[in-house]
Amino acid sequence: MSRRASVLIRRSTLPSTQKTCAMAEGESKKGHCYKPLPKELRRKGFRYRQIVREANVAIYEQTWNGSQNPSVSWEAIRIRCREGFQIGGRSVEPSEVSPNSEAWGVDGFTFTDKDAAFAKLREIATTRTEKSPT
Repeated sequence: MSRRASVLIRRSTLPSTQKTCAMAEGESKKGHCYKPLPKELRRKGFRYRQIVREANVAIYEQTWNGSQNPSVSWEAIRIRCREGFQIGGRSVEPSEVSPNSEAWGVDGFTFTDKDAAFAKLREIATTRTEKSPT
């Protein structure tokens, strides 16, 4: 196999955790790319799994790990982008972020009904589209 073919094969098999380039909501004049939100994560006894993403909105399935019959809920979120910064001599790269506690109810919503979560996803996506300049 030629060296060029080897490089092409490696490039085509890169993991899906590659950075996404800035677009729409998080567009940067500096033109950097943002580290994407993880598709799965665990936090404070909960497991989150992204089940759908459309542009800058997503739904995560949330399950509580503290039970043999875990309760399931869904979180519809607006994804924002955060610029990179320095802290304690360490660089933190630009990345996508989910809403913090203070933004819950504005950019993030929890539902016990999956259909309601999808309705909110469509509402968030539509609101963003309506605010975009044409």
